[in-house]
Amino acid sequence: QVQLVESGGGLVQPGGSLRLSCAASGSISSINVMGWYRQAPGKQRELVAIISSSRNTNYLDSVKGRFTISRDNTKKTVYLQMNSLKPEDTAVYYCKADISTWRSGRNVYWGQGTQVSVSS
Repeated sequence: QVQLVESGGGLVQPGGSLRLSCAASGSISSINVMGWYRQAPGKQRELVAIISSSRNTNYLDSVKGRFTISRDNTKKTVYLQMNSLKPEDTAVYYCKADISTWRSGRNVYWGQGTQVSVSS
């Protein structure tokens, strides 16, 4: 059974930084695309950043230049470094990963979400 466990959320002042982590565990044979999504109250979930197995990246326009996604394949972990945070970045952040397992083949998995709040 695959699990994605997120950490690193919290409350930060505008202009501050946070680093989110998402670690995958289970009988994993390979991890393909990994990404971060967010959902603010009353809004739809949106893609923030994705990274392929070859480390190609793509970002939501509003976070370009402020957020950086990276991954450590040996640790089966994806990171989101968030700098120059703004109140509009406040949301629950979710990790998503396209994972192949020996037992179940290729599936998409989601983390439980971690709250990021940006406020003075």
